[in-house]
Amino acid sequence: MSTLLQKEIKISKILSTNADQAKALDDAARIKIIQILYHKQLHTEQIAEELSKSGYKKATTTIRHHIDVLKNAGLIEIVKMEEVRGAVMKYYGTSVRVMGNKLPANFETEFSKTITDTSVKLEKVIKNIAENAGSKIKKKSTKNTSESNYEEYILMEILNRAMAKVFENNGQLLLQK
Repeated sequence: MSTLLQKEIKISKILSTNADQAKALDDAARIKIIQILYHKQLHTEQIAEELSKSGYKKATTTIRHHIDVLKNAGLIEIVKMEEVRGAVMKYYGTSVRVMGNKLPANFETEFSKTITDTSVKLEKVIKNIAENAGSKIKKKSTKNTSESNYEEYILMEILNRAMAKVFENNGQLLLQK
């Protein structure tokens, strides 16, 4: 038997999610709902209208199902409830930003130096975070012993949320400089 292809795989991305979230994101309409709810608070009918504008013609019952799946996965939440003609109107929102862009084919070569330079700087930041939050992370880690990478997961979540905060507060300003 001869080897036809052999390739070394190097980790280049980390996706921080769990099984429920991955399952919830396994539908293009659900991803679109999260994108629609980014910086908006909408009720089911408004979500249906926005989905329709994007080419997703879905029945209200189907949209309610999608909302339940996303809510159960922790990707959206009820942000407001109003009484309307004796019924309760629920408004949904999200603290999750789904960035669904495709990278250019030459991304690795075009940005390899920037990635390498950033990695060196980021390593120092991560070590600092680990030193400052290390005891909290280790304490939580002992409760989650089934996950061998739990400490890395917590560090990744800290970085992810910190980056989200930076981009939300200064995103356009950073790109203008």
